[in-house]
Amino acid sequence: MRKSKYGNRKCQWNGLTFDSKHEMERYRDLYLLQKAGDIKNLRTQVAFMLIPEQRETSHELYKAGPNKGKLKPGKLIERKCEYIADFVYMDKDGNYVVEDAKGMHTKEYLIKRKLMLYMHKIRVVEV
Repeated sequence: MRKSKYGNRKCQWNGLTFDSKHEMERYRDLYLLQKAGDIKNLRTQVAFMLIPEQRETSHELYKAGPNKGKLKPGKLIERKCEYIADFVYMDKDGNYVVEDAKGMHTKEYLIKRKLMLYMHKIRVVEV
């Protein structure tokens, strides 16, 4: 088996697969908090759009089908950029919480964390 770049190993618990033991243990804690009623609406791997895909301008129209008469999308120039949160839930006070089980702070993660605050006004909680 090939060792991962940062030394983490995939783990499974309760039918879910996690990227690391740390992430799995945090999910287990949050799962128990939800069962106790301390948090609600626990979700994993939630995507947040940071920068949408960029396409060339197109002047070509669909000639048939449900989009007839609408502009066809232009050639893809840049793919979208998303932040995938490890966990999202509501705390007891009704606050929306976005958590990331962090082991390494990559440059990509730091930029996406800043974009989350700038674009969505969401401060990512690192555990």
